Amino acid sequence: MFRALAAIPIALLCTVLPAAAQDDVKDFPNRAIHIVVPFPAGGPADVVTRIIAQKMSEDWGQAVVVDNRGGGNTVTGALTVAKAPADGYTLLMAIDSTLVMNQFLYRSLPYDPINDFVPITATTKTVSVLAVSGANGPKTVAELIAKAKAAPGKLNYGAGTITAQLMGHLFHKAAGIDIVYVPFRGTPATITGLLTGSADLVYAANVTVAPLIESGQVRALAKLDGRTPQSMVHLPTLAEAAGVPLDDISVWLGLVAPKGTPRPIVLKLQQKVVAILNDPAVKERLERTGAYTMTSSPDEFGAFIRKEADRWSKVLPETGIRYD
Repeated sequence: MFRALAAIPIALLCTVLPAAAQDDVKDFPNRAIHIVVPFPAGGPADVVTRIIAQKMSEDWGQAVVVDNRGGGNTVTGALTVAKAPADGYTLLMAIDSTLVMNQFLYRSLPYDPINDFVPITATTKTVSVLAVSGANGPKTVAELIAKAKAAPGKLNYGAGTITAQLMGHLFHKAAGIDIVYVPFRGTPATITGLLTGSADLVYAANVTVAPLIESGQVRALAKLDGRTPQSMVHLPTLAEAAGVPLDDISVWLGLVAPKGTPRPIVLKLQQKVVAILNDPAVKERLERTGAYTMTSSPDEFGAFIRKEADRWSKVLPETGIRYD
């Protein structure tokens, strides 16, 4: 887990920069910043980004626009930012699949997740749940496993991200059950599929599904991460509930800028986002939904991305999942 690091003071940076560069840092931002979210509105990435954007706008007195560019398993949004001017005014709230998994899912990915972006900071890790219909879904994970074993290939599961799809793949393999994957365009659409009966079960971020769990429309059977915010303390982990060996798996988000964005501007952005996410009120608001702040320096975030890429490079080939 990352710890929050103080960014290099801007005043110190200005002592070693040319005058023009000093002005760029001092005046930044002097117009609207756009943060591209590579998903439709309403999902966990969108929720976190809007919290950050609102505080940035209040603190800097400039508009911070959340630009939802869903599609192509986050490729559409990633390309938008990769091709944007490297001036700090267009950023990407990347999900783990954007910066890690996609390179193993496409034969020819139209962006380079390592070289086309500059890391700013990790932002959050989101606890996900295995959820079913509150009206007619199984009451426990054991009941779900028994139902799946009695009718192999008859049940299906929904996932709005590759990480959620992998959650299902790893659990089903460990439990020895055959449940068919049904793709959905983003987490909100996945939840709609569960409510309408298009999916029998889903793996979804608690930040999105929590209101439906509270209303009784959806039932959470287990959480996918051992960390327990108060709102999820009653839920067992999936490994505990299923009685199978299964590592924790969570979706993480992080902010990146186009390659070539000046280091002083990257550090100014990092310093601001870290301050926002370490505000006690923001942390409490996020943790109520099962999202944990996870801030870092730009260099730490870059090292984390490379470590995650190494981890998933060993898992993804076994799944046979390809997007082209």
